Amino acid sequence: MMKRVLAGCAAAATLFAAACAPSTESASDSNADRTSGSESSVELNVLAASSTRVLNDDLQAAADELDPPAELKFQNAGSSDLVSQLKEGAPGDLLLTASKKTMDDAVEAGTVQDPKVLAENEMVMVVPKGNPAGIKSVEDITDETRFVLCDPQVPCGDISQQIIEDKGLDIQPDSQEHQVADELGKVVSGEADAGWVYSTDAAAAGDDVEVIKIEGADQFTNQILGAVVTASSEQDSAQAVLDLLADDFDATWEEYGFTPAD
Repeated sequence: MMKRVLAGCAAAATLFAAACAPSTESASDSNADRTSGSESSVELNVLAASSTRVLNDDLQAAADELDPPAELKFQNAGSSDLVSQLKEGAPGDLLLTASKKTMDDAVEAGTVQDPKVLAENEMVMVVPKGNPAGIKSVEDITDETRFVLCDPQVPCGDISQQIIEDKGLDIQPDSQEHQVADELGKVVSGEADAGWVYSTDAAAAGDDVEVIKIEGADQFTNQILGAVVTASSEQDSAQAVLDLLADDFDATWEEYGFTPAD
């Protein structure tokens, strides 16, 4: 009986010692397990014009194939707003604007360097599905038309004003939006009878809108430009994404209605 008790105590002591023994996995090993895979990719903040938002998924897929892969965090907004944010110190690695003017502002401020022209885009008029206001051309826009444009401070608004002046039109928008996505949303919802957007935005809206050509708009195409942010801590990776857009993205630009730069 005593032998069995002593044996049981010995076994319990052995189990207790094993339970209390320090783990052979160090803190650094545990951290490595939690971060394995995350250190193999680079995270980039991409400040991109609203009109380029249709490219986000395809650009991320292409960036996954870079060495090292790049995880892209997109902020899509009006070009002038993005440039202002960079001037104010907002984090960014790559800037994409929808006009040379806004990119020139960023260069002059010293927030980006060596911009590249990537593609071009063209303005069209869109009306809600079914065209309830019966608009057939820009000449059909009257004071009774609920008409929306982009704000002149952003590229889509600047180009719209150039077209209005060139055609000698006497039309005033009921609202001016800070990005083309907001303008398109008002047309899609039926809040507006008509609006002028990029052909790529009209294509992205699909059957939710009807597209009406603006005669002479092809004389006022806008450029999509890209540049690496000067303050970026990941300039090599940002440059790799920019080179991808400039050199290996022609088919994707065309798929979404852009004209790739030569």
